Amino acid sequence: MSNTKISIRFFDDREVRAVWDEQNTRWWFSVLDIVALLTDQDDYAKTRNYWKYLKAKLRKEKSELVSATTQLKLLASDGKRYLTDMLDYAGIIALGKEFPGKKANRFIEWFTFSDESIDGKSKTKAYALIGVK
Repeated sequence: MSNTKISIRFFDDREVRAVWDEQNTRWWFSVLDIVALLTDQDDYAKTRNYWKYLKAKLRKEKSELVSATTQLKLLASDGKRYLTDMLDYAGIIALGKEFPGKKANRFIEWFTFSDESIDGKSKTKAYALIGVK
């Protein structure tokens, strides 16, 4: 785990932890971080219970979202590493769609990072300057 790339991104000043999976060349994102920000919940136990309820509901509906979940160890606020449910890019977009409202829509827009946004255009220009396509 020491060579693992970890990224912390922020949406509305809320942390979204991500881990790079070198073997499968993809990022995995913390489900609990996303559930907490979409529900405006600061209480870890309430966030975990909400995800547990939603996961059971999705499992009952035979949603592929639940089967796409994997578990990885992430550092918690107590300094220990715990197994945490994680989803990849497509899974996070599907999870975001399970939440109604403007915040979920803004989150999905932020998460998908459109090339037409000002940040996307800046990224395109920076890549062009250094010769990356």
